[in-house]
Amino acid sequence: MKFIEGGICAVKGVRAGGIKPGKMGMAIIQAEGNAAGVYTRNKVIAAPLVVTRENLSKTGKLSAVIANSGNANAFTGVQGLADARIMASSLASKLGVDEELVAVASTGVVGHKLDTGWITTHLDEALDSMGEDADASMSAARAIMTTDTVPKELAIEMDSGIRIAGIAKGSGMIEPNMGTMLAFVYTDAEIPSEILHSCLTSSVDKSFNMVVVDGDTSTNDMVLVTATGQSGISPQTSDFQAGLDLVLTELAKIIAIDGEGATKLIESKVTGAASEKDARLVAKAIVRSPLVKSAIFGQDPNWGRVIVAAGYSGADMDQTKISLSFSAGTEVVELVKNGKVVKNEEEALSQLKSIMDQDEIFIITDLGLGHESATAWGCDLTYDYVRINAEYTT
Repeated sequence: MKFIEGGICAVKGVRAGGIKPGKMGMAIIQAEGNAAGVYTRNKVIAAPLVVTRENLSKTGKLSAVIANSGNANAFTGVQGLADARIMASSLASKLGVDEELVAVASTGVVGHKLDTGWITTHLDEALDSMGEDADASMSAARAIMTTDTVPKELAIEMDSGIRIAGIAKGSGMIEPNMGTMLAFVYTDAEIPSEILHSCLTSSVDKSFNMVVVDGDTSTNDMVLVTATGQSGISPQTSDFQAGLDLVLTELAKIIAIDGEGATKLIESKVTGAASEKDARLVAKAIVRSPLVKSAIFGQDPNWGRVIVAAGYSGADMDQTKISLSFSAGTEVVELVKNGKVVKNEEEALSQLKSIMDQDEIFIITDLGLGHESATAWGCDLTYDYVRINAEYTT
């Protein structure tokens, strides 16, 4: 498989567009086919998710997605549900499709009534922006941005010829099960809805669900996948799974490095765990830790914070068997081996500080208890994270 240009419009059967005149934005994606979705586990669920989940559960198909930024339409009660349905019905009417085949998504401030007047007034403008090229995909990706600093999109072509692509947004309120993030994924493969759902659930579990920016879980998280079938190719499930894993994992990493105020990407790989659950617990505890994240931002070689995070993660641990190293690619410093400090002298700490100065830092933790592994992604915790969230609505 290889990376290709074009974003979601590289996939046959996908048209997209979007507008972002100010804080409010709107994206529209038109693509007909079997579909599946995964949603937030927050018990406060935004109205668009309720409507989308209802629609998708009835048909297992989608014809279009309408997504707005600037207002989450969450914790808005009965009115919020009505407003989400207005979004769906307005687009359905314009496109001449069944309202139940339209997915709705929103992102932004929680607890504020959605301005549906803005949506309906600007709908024709958003529709006029639609196309089937790279610019159209990028306009949709930009339209759903909130505190994101860069649009997020990715496309691949597999050896079989099928294509898989996605756009996403996400920067803060990320973790533990997705975050304030939306992702719309498309493929031109021929795949039943049931297989799409199982593949999507598996991919999300090892990608978006392994990203931590700040430890908050949003009300609006949604990942949708639609298969247009226009390649005429029915791939092996394992092959499609591998392609979907790649697209979602790369998008997850883009979200992590674009965490609010972030300057560095942190990859936490845990090996030697007694169970996959334990490996995931430790990997996420490390990238979630404010102390670890702050140390990496400040290039403070205080590696003991990683050991502490692993210890409180809830995973089975034996401190006499744990090993720890840091890497920035080719440069590696081993700090702990089988529970014993290998290097703690000035030279090793200087080397660790140098690694922490890089844009991507890899933390490798071997628990020495088994054969299971997991990887999580996060970012450093900076002064700008506080500034951004102290001024979010003002």
